[in-house]
Amino acid sequence: MTPDRLKGLGAIPMDGGVRFSVLAPKAESITLVLFRTTLATRATCRHELVRTEDGIWEIEVQGARLGDLYAYSVAGPRDGHMGESMDSSKLLLDPWAIEIGRIPAWDLEVDPPFVVPGLARVTERRFDWQGVTKPVIEPSARVIYEAHVRGLTMLHEGLPERLRGTYLGVCHPKVVAHLKGLGITTLELLPVHAHFEDRFLREKGLANFWGYSTLSWFAPHPSYASAPEHAFVEFRTMVRELHRAGIEVVLDVVYNHSCEGGVDGLDLSLRGFGDWYLRDENGSFLDLTGCGNTLDFSKAPVREFVLQSLRHWVENGHVDGFRFDLASVHGRVNGGFDPMAPFFTELAQDRVLAEALWIAEPWDATREGYGLGRFPSPWLEWNDRFRDEARLFWKGLGSAKGFGLRLAGSPDIFVDRPYGSSVNYVACHDGFTARDLASWNEKHNQANQEENRDGSDWNHSDNFGVEGETSDPEVLEGRARRVRNLLASALLSQGTPLLLAGDELGRTQAGNNNAYCQDNAISWVNWTDPNPWPDPAWIRQVLEVRSQFPLPDSWEWIGNPQDDDQLLGVMLRSGVNSRVLVANRSSKAVRVELPIGTWRLRFDSGSGVGEEDQNWSDGIIEVGPSTLFVLDSSQIDPA
Repeated sequence: MTPDRLKGLGAIPMDGGVRFSVLAPKAESITLVLFRTTLATRATCRHELVRTEDGIWEIEVQGARLGDLYAYSVAGPRDGHMGESMDSSKLLLDPWAIEIGRIPAWDLEVDPPFVVPGLARVTERRFDWQGVTKPVIEPSARVIYEAHVRGLTMLHEGLPERLRGTYLGVCHPKVVAHLKGLGITTLELLPVHAHFEDRFLREKGLANFWGYSTLSWFAPHPSYASAPEHAFVEFRTMVRELHRAGIEVVLDVVYNHSCEGGVDGLDLSLRGFGDWYLRDENGSFLDLTGCGNTLDFSKAPVREFVLQSLRHWVENGHVDGFRFDLASVHGRVNGGFDPMAPFFTELAQDRVLAEALWIAEPWDATREGYGLGRFPSPWLEWNDRFRDEARLFWKGLGSAKGFGLRLAGSPDIFVDRPYGSSVNYVACHDGFTARDLASWNEKHNQANQEENRDGSDWNHSDNFGVEGETSDPEVLEGRARRVRNLLASALLSQGTPLLLAGDELGRTQAGNNNAYCQDNAISWVNWTDPNPWPDPAWIRQVLEVRSQFPLPDSWEWIGNPQDDDQLLGVMLRSGVNSRVLVANRSSKAVRVELPIGTWRLRFDSGSGVGEEDQNWSDGIIEVGPSTLFVLDSSQIDPA
């Protein structure tokens, strides 16, 4: 079956009606069920689809139009042992729908609770891009900003209330100006694919805020739109306006599992059309994600389904790339991770997707799935070793040599890989914010109502003697310097830096390191903190320093980091230009000898900003306690 044949799946408006089509090779019959409104409990009409030779079921309905709501009833094999669950009594959401009219929802007022089925909406596929094209970002200039569509703007008082927490809020001129002012080139959004709310969270009055529970891989989540019936229009408007400002858009995508759970889970959409999941020889689900099911990428239909979804977001949504959640699942072959797995090959050969940016979370929920440094070029990879070794170094633990290698771009991990392969971060959505890394020794996840059992216990954080918030000026100064050191390490190291939304504003989650279920001020970015630390202007200054050094072609140690595990120095070379990063984590100032030449101090984390007027021609500098220095020279003696 050709990609062009699959491209027509879903609900396609035509002259005088709509063509509906889905893929279900093992189905025995499929019924299209049309509804008038999202509150309707009775169908307005039903139509039987016709099966084609390639397993696609389709029908053209004359009189159907834009805005119509629909679902499917699928009859077929129901052998639970083999994973077939085609139950004609259930209404299923179209897996290929590009807009959702009604998200499936739990009705908890009845006993036992049940799920109100989802409905897709027939929607316009054309969009006016107004001639705006995708920005071209050089890899050496790329700076990623990780944000949540809703969480980014819910507390932004400068936005109209109706736009807060929406796609249109993200592209509001005030938000765009903030991102441009920071020096951000790439906005990476937590999942925007329509997702489903977990029953246990609903019963607790909580929400699946992060959205790593995909219901539909083709449709944007409707509640992120100011007008949910126009969600895809608003999503594309957001992309267009960010592109107009020169900002790339990357989507965090979850293709490793669905929201439908394990064998005893719900048939809401994809699972009702066939068996897509990874199983052992006995037919039992293999769970590599911790979520009850794992999509089986050894199956060609699964891979083509995912590639088709990716093409949709590139061609129809104009997105620039993807960050793949638990990406090792995509490379699973015969139980292990294989960088030459079919999905990676097919992705690289795809005429639409080959030029997109691919970023891996290079692991899954098993030890065997850890694949950092093993993804094929040109994949970028989230570097959790950078995260951990940077936190440990500045806390006074860990290896100076290990941290130095991370600053140099992790050449020990990304061997013979292009510039930027390592995505360097110290904080992301999953874990403490940068401010909380310097404010809390322990996680404080009581708001999640799991008795503080959830979330990682290995944060490598430091409260400077006081757990949580304080007004002690000495503690606050120590914390502010720690945050500057952490963020500067990620932003100035070799590779692709990633900044968590709100870290430039001193955002706190009150010690919660697993705020996946907190759709409230715990997770939302606070734009009005009267005393943010560090502050947006400081971030801009750091990124300006980063941008003013050419792409390096080699690196070397300054001194031997094993001689003094409190101090390290790394020199980067680019032709006649050289840059030295010196990090002193001790509590006293140290003197460091530089190679012969004239050096200019570009950045000092101790003072908060760089002091460009300082020069050293004698090669001896003094680095203050708990300080990161960056020095540049264009006249270094190669001898």
